[in-house]
Amino acid sequence: MSLEAAITLVILAATIALFVSDRIRLDVVALLAMLALVLTGVLSTDAALAGFSSPLVLMIVGLFVVGAGLVETGVTDWLGQRLGHLAKGGEARLIVWVILTTAVLSAFMSSTGTVAILMPVVGSLAHRKGIAPGRIFLPLAFGAHLGSMLTLISTPPNLVASNALVEAGEEPFRFFSFFPPGFVILCIGVIFLAAWGRRLLPGTTSLAPAPQSWSAEELAAEYGLAASLRTLRVPPRSPLCGKQLGQANLRAVHHVNVIGIEAHGPGGPEIHPVLPQTVFAAGEVLRVQGDPADVEEMARAWELQPLPGGGALELPPEDTLAEVVVPRRSSLVGRTLREVKFRDRYRATALAVRRATGDVAAVGPATPALLDFPLRVGDTLLLKGRRKHLRNLRDERRDLILVAEPDVRTDVFVSPRRALTAIAITLAMLLALAFGWLPNVIAVLLAAVAMVLTRCVRPVDSYRSVNWESVVLIAAMLPMATALEQTGLTRLLVVQVEGAFAGAAPLAVLAAVLVVTSGLGMVMSNTATAVLVAPVAVRIAEVLELSPRPLLMGVAIAASAAFATPIASPVNTIVMGPGGYRFADFVRVGLPLQVIVLLTALVVVPLVFPF
Repeated sequence: MSLEAAITLVILAATIALFVSDRIRLDVVALLAMLALVLTGVLSTDAALAGFSSPLVLMIVGLFVVGAGLVETGVTDWLGQRLGHLAKGGEARLIVWVILTTAVLSAFMSSTGTVAILMPVVGSLAHRKGIAPGRIFLPLAFGAHLGSMLTLISTPPNLVASNALVEAGEEPFRFFSFFPPGFVILCIGVIFLAAWGRRLLPGTTSLAPAPQSWSAEELAAEYGLAASLRTLRVPPRSPLCGKQLGQANLRAVHHVNVIGIEAHGPGGPEIHPVLPQTVFAAGEVLRVQGDPADVEEMARAWELQPLPGGGALELPPEDTLAEVVVPRRSSLVGRTLREVKFRDRYRATALAVRRATGDVAAVGPATPALLDFPLRVGDTLLLKGRRKHLRNLRDERRDLILVAEPDVRTDVFVSPRRALTAIAITLAMLLALAFGWLPNVIAVLLAAVAMVLTRCVRPVDSYRSVNWESVVLIAAMLPMATALEQTGLTRLLVVQVEGAFAGAAPLAVLAAVLVVTSGLGMVMSNTATAVLVAPVAVRIAEVLELSPRPLLMGVAIAASAAFATPIASPVNTIVMGPGGYRFADFVRVGLPLQVIVLLTALVVVPLVFPF
């Protein structure tokens, strides 16, 4: 083994170790690996940067913009709302429709975006049927993975596999090349989850069904806010009289949230909105939330009169509660609510947070610790604010993902004309991809530009919609495959495989590819896994004189089969907190499904793509 090969092997091992540890962002790890290959002389600067000019990377950027056009015009929200009309019946039927709807959406857009769009809708549907969120959010995530196996553009591993064919001098996969095996796998996955897999899901179906969607009172009760609610009266002598809420600065000084303000009007009690410019008046009754000692201190400081009993959660018509989760790529991760000026930034007050770790636990109602609590991936926040502001959180899918809102909106077509335009552009792109009228990257970039020119998505939002972590990850990992090839490591591995599988059936080779890809995908990014394994699969096919198509299809399917661990995919991480899942829940439900998917691929792929 040459010195360059040994260096490459060390860099690869360190890269995989950092991926598994999840201590550093995936894109940063990939960039470090790329820089290490250049600084150690394994690759030239041009070879290391070649990934950023790859048609594969440009195509992925364009697909993010196309997906943003569908989201911004309300097309995806409208499709999600239609789920409520179809999913009538029991739990099994709801699971079936959730998986199918999610799969259809994720076949044409990011699986992470699909789950973010559908979570509030699915959560409300489950609640109305008396089904615990833990029994429905996992099928939602798994449906996104199953849908990723249906089309060329549904997930980066599919594009990586197709690009590997082009580099091998073969015709690339067409748009619907993935559909035959993917459809069979989807059907079997639906049957498994609806019939047997749902028995392994955590939670219960014995909850009392609710006639409507989530109520603010139910969300408050779930976070145990009743114990921290108190009622205070503002007497005429209080220095609070005549002061604005923003001037008093009660939250920052006393760590107490004012939840409601009740005054006696001509027609009886009136609930006033809690706004920074709200002026306190004598005789008003304040409903506040905080630690009892902090509330008592605030009452003494402002000469307020405590009233007996706890406070009832009574919000003005303009206000409501909502539940959001912190996704993996959020800029809030590692920062505190005070540090990011959460209230000013999102025009909402964080009342409580539930941590999402291996053992999900509740973290107090609002206390000084809550404001200075570093947020983690999967944390779930209970927010209070005006309805119009909390609805805007539906568009904050990069930093916060809305899980539950008391009134899911149905008027999701912001502009019917733009929505129809977005649909037409997407259909034109799909036809061009399906029939090969244009090179794939050109068809996608044309659709992305058309989305901007027709104002289906604003230029500034088109840049925000791109998951740059994924883009940089792919562009920076492509040189690793080049290094493995140039240093002879790929050839060495292929020789070992050739010796191990000499005289073996091609089916055994496909099985090995499926197992290796699936195993790596359980502990590191499925995209990075596909980037590393796809070139090796092509070389193995060349040496064993097999068609590379079935092996590369196996790589794509196995990379998307990210069911067994919560770290296998950002989609799994997103649902972990809201669903109340433990690591073991993913293993118990996802591992059997992963085995079933791989066995199905082993049977179906050779039938569609002969060796």
